[in-house]
Amino acid sequence: MRKTSTEFAEKGTYANVENVVASATCRQRIDLDSIVKAFPYAEYRPERFPGLIFKLNKPKTATLIFTSGKMICTGAKSKQSAKKAVLEVVTELRKRGIEVDGRPEIQIQNIVASGSLGAPVNIEESARVLDNTIYEPDQFPGLIYRMREPKVVMLIFSNGSIVCTGAKQESNIDEAVKRLRQILEENNLISIDQSKHALT
Repeated sequence: MRKTSTEFAEKGTYANVENVVASATCRQRIDLDSIVKAFPYAEYRPERFPGLIFKLNKPKTATLIFTSGKMICTGAKSKQSAKKAVLEVVTELRKRGIEVDGRPEIQIQNIVASGSLGAPVNIEESARVLDNTIYEPDQFPGLIYRMREPKVVMLIFSNGSIVCTGAKQESNIDEAVKRLRQILEENNLISIDQSKHALT
């Protein structure tokens, strides 16, 4: 994912996509035992978990396949890679004689990104000033901030590190990071002087 706008990149503020979770529906039952026979490296232990794990090297992902025909792909670094991975899994199954009719319906469920605001954040004061926050330092060192628009959850740490989760579009992350930076600056919750010297 691209960094945020030049204005914010100069302040060391950025976020990069770490994981894209996509779901897919094939609208038919799939014989997982047949997949195991055709692909010995597939992981399937029904006594522990009902899904089969099908891994790809390109793109490097892991896809859970269920007998119901549902799939969940994790590990992709972009929406395009996630969709490509699901279609590649279906193609591989068909090559080995596993019936998968039609094109699966693919939806992006969650995009997770990590990055930095480029400067330290006053976490305790942020918890008091901002709405929709959870801060329990005895259990977790970061502040959990539920942003209304865009609708994402931001994990904010005192050193300025951030994790954004819940986005459906990569543009949501870019927007959320810029908005968070603005909110913190407006409320004097971030050390602006230090951010001027932060590296991008």
